[in-house]
Amino acid sequence: MGEAGTRRKRHAAAPPRAEDHGLRPAAVRPVHGPGRRRKEAVPPPLPFAPSWENLDRLLHAFQARFTGGFSPPGTALARLDWWMHLANAPGRQAALAQKAWFDGIQLVTWAGRAMLGRNEPGPFQPAEHDRRFRHPDWERPPFNILAQTHLAVQDFWDAATCDLRGVGTRHRQQINFMVRQDLDRLAPSNFPWANPEVIRRTLAEGGTNFLRGFGYFLEDLERQLTGEPQAGTEKFRPGREVAVTPGRVVYRNELIELVQYAPATDAVRPEPVLIVPAWIMKYYILDLSPHNSLVRHLVEQGFTVFMISWKNPGAEDRDLSFDDYRRLGVMAALETVGRILPERKVHALGYCLGGTLLAIAAAKMARDGEERLASLTLLAAQTDFTEAGELMLFIDESALAWLEDMMWDQGYLDSRQMAGTFQLLRSADLVWSRMVREYMLGEREELTDLMAWSKDATRMPARMHSEYLRHLFLENRLSRGRYAVEGRPVVLTDIRVPIFVVGTEKDHIAPWQSVYKIRLLTDTEVTFVLASGGHNAGIVSEPGRPGRHFRIRRMPEDEPYIPPDAWPALAEYREGSWWPAWCDWLGGHSGAPGPPPPMGAPEAGLPPLMPAPGSYVLMR
Repeated sequence: MGEAGTRRKRHAAAPPRAEDHGLRPAAVRPVHGPGRRRKEAVPPPLPFAPSWENLDRLLHAFQARFTGGFSPPGTALARLDWWMHLANAPGRQAALAQKAWFDGIQLVTWAGRAMLGRNEPGPFQPAEHDRRFRHPDWERPPFNILAQTHLAVQDFWDAATCDLRGVGTRHRQQINFMVRQDLDRLAPSNFPWANPEVIRRTLAEGGTNFLRGFGYFLEDLERQLTGEPQAGTEKFRPGREVAVTPGRVVYRNELIELVQYAPATDAVRPEPVLIVPAWIMKYYILDLSPHNSLVRHLVEQGFTVFMISWKNPGAEDRDLSFDDYRRLGVMAALETVGRILPERKVHALGYCLGGTLLAIAAAKMARDGEERLASLTLLAAQTDFTEAGELMLFIDESALAWLEDMMWDQGYLDSRQMAGTFQLLRSADLVWSRMVREYMLGEREELTDLMAWSKDATRMPARMHSEYLRHLFLENRLSRGRYAVEGRPVVLTDIRVPIFVVGTEKDHIAPWQSVYKIRLLTDTEVTFVLASGGHNAGIVSEPGRPGRHFRIRRMPEDEPYIPPDAWPALAEYREGSWWPAWCDWLGGHSGAPGPPPPMGAPEAGLPPLMPAPGSYVLMR
């Protein structure tokens, strides 16, 4: 049958279950009798239980507002699991005591030499991304000793919370993450009397740096209490400084506006490009300033571009489902593009969560024989969630129950609650370092367009976000062939159009190894790119930007599988932006250029409604 046939069998969809279709099988309990087995119905639930359950949900919703949506029972269970296994492991305790003893001897010996003026590197080195101790003053006593002591304690607790036999993998990762958060909070760089850079600045300015910092703190507090965006974001207003590529809104429903961008060339490719951004943030990350706008780059290369702009939902949208985002979002946009450009196939691009949704929509269309797509591009988008980064650490039944109760009360997940979760993943950079820089050194950070965009967050409807976390993150139904659309499961192996996939080297939200798993889940040609940068900066990687590089490799359908750890060595390394390589790939799957299409289609009931960027992107 060949490799492709073997892979199709290996990834064939599992038989659909009743619960995959939104049904709940009758609860049963096995009963064993002599020589046979029968089933007995579970006793009915307690009378009035739903009414009392609402009391529990209100309590959890109130508590979740103080825990950032995290579940106290869940974190307590992780700590208890680790502590009980460590308490019953005298050998591990002895090994940790031995490590503490030898590390202490190393630290004291080095500190003695440092106090005598010997300029030797410390025995404990910070991680590559750790910038807390990079100022030259951290190399002088006693500050170098404080920094080395903190790094030694951090190294010890990394060893104490990793690879303890018997502790569940998720609990082990959770406890390691929580200990790192505690240590980041207690780093000497966070205290003005222990930070030499703060001390030097205070002496030089006579303490006015703290006065400025206190003013910045009051301003930030006022903006937070009033719901105003962070200071500096007013320099990057959609439609004025960012999201300025000319275009028109040509369609609007209760969930999306569809923007069609004006052509920038005399001839364009016949196949349009439809971009499906994530709705966790606003769409204009792909249309920032003119110099780094992916949309502008595409139209300048002769493509007709359409962009979905998602509505910022409120409490009235609490019942919007994940499938509503597919129907009212992706499918409504494709139908609109088809009415403007009849009988044209579409190059579809999905970014982050929008890429996951697009992959589901593409699989559903392939299942039903709808040949609307010419190609599929996925940017930092996951389709298998078994290794979905640190966001997975706290996605379990306990965490989801707490989060669902909070959203049940509010009707949505608030943008500030969502932003707090992402800040927690990189608290050393996004919380503590910012506190030191702005409130102690008195330096207000100059925002870039990308940084300002990251402050322009959106809300998540309660039902949609619950379904997304439960069905994809927790149960991983899509990769297992158990994700149902319109009552039947969809599988990615049905997709036959070529796929272009981009992962980024420093992505902590969608690790590139997880993004790469699309190769395991499809039976079509996949071109994979590993770009420098992180989840956002690796995608917004315009030509001419210094320090950019990427690796690229086309993998035909019948090529043997290459594991992710071996892939970089086999891929072609290139300097610069990956955008031109993608445009060349799109061009290779497109027809010959022709006259640009009209804006909208008034004769088909799609007149241009208003100039880009539209109204939904401005919603607070």
